[in-house]
Amino acid sequence: MTSARACAFAASVLVLALVATPLAQGGGGNMPGPAASGSLAGDIQADWASQKDLILKAANAMPADRFDAKPTPPQQTFGERLMHIVQVNAMLYRTLGGKAAPPTINMQARQKADVMMALQQSFDYGEALIKEFNDQQWIERVMPPRFLGPSASRARIIYFTMVHTEDIYGQMVVYLRLNGVTPPASAAP
Repeated sequence: MTSARACAFAASVLVLALVATPLAQGGGGNMPGPAASGSLAGDIQADWASQKDLILKAANAMPADRFDAKPTPPQQTFGERLMHIVQVNAMLYRTLGGKAAPPTINMQARQKADVMMALQQSFDYGEALIKEFNDQQWIERVMPPRFLGPSASRARIIYFTMVHTEDIYGQMVVYLRLNGVTPPASAAP
């Protein structure tokens, strides 16, 4: 299998995983799935928009006075988990080689309003970067963080970013439910 075909296959598997996650959280609730686009670049944009909507709604569902909630003392707070998304995304975005200027994000945000602003800025910046690349540019090899090996396609990096965020989403659901909040994706339509 050529590297381009392998990359397209891996991206397809990740797309399916991302689309299935909201459905597994309670039948899909009121969260629409991404629309088919007909191109890799369009699929990535649709998946990003879907994830952005999912994460922002879930983050906003937590009451401000519970952003410092922890399931157990050694764990991070809900707000710290969200800032972990922002911090990892910032690191991974740099490897894509885009031209969009990064926003100034308060990486030390702790209060709900500040964390929500940081999260929004992070997703908006990611969206601006994603829109820069066409199908051919998504399969180009770039220098990723060391843990992804000596080179990776941009598609692999952006889908790693989304899979990481979906992992944190799973944790967010636990925090929300422990605080008496039904995650928006699990709410009845």
